[in-house]
Amino acid sequence: MPRPTFIIAEPEPFGALSARKLVIETAKFNVITGYSKGELIEVFERFPSVDAVVVHRDLIAKAMTESIQELKRAMDGKPLILLSPNLPEDAGQGDYLVDSHEPEELLRLLRKLFGDPRPVEPTAT
Repeated sequence: MPRPTFIIAEPEPFGALSARKLVIETAKFNVITGYSKGELIEVFERFPSVDAVVVHRDLIAKAMTESIQELKRAMDGKPLILLSPNLPEDAGQGDYLVDSHEPEELLRLLRKLFGDPRPVEPTAT
């Protein structure tokens, strides 16, 4: 069974690298990163079979709401996970809201939605 693949879009490369390391190295998910709204759209167009998109709130300014709604339509029901330090302010922008200061919360959500791709070690008999 192939591992789930996600696009993580964050405005700063260091933030994306942190989330990417968390997802790839710890959880063993596949991740593609983008650092701007334009890169997010471009990456999604190139890899439409991704399982979910994780976007930092700073890429979703109030003026971008229409673009995000377009992306959600193109995603055909795949989850849009919004990372934000201000969860109540951002209600309704994504399918799921995750505190951007709590990477473990993102990992729990991804495992809840897509399972745990880490191999299960056989027990000794």
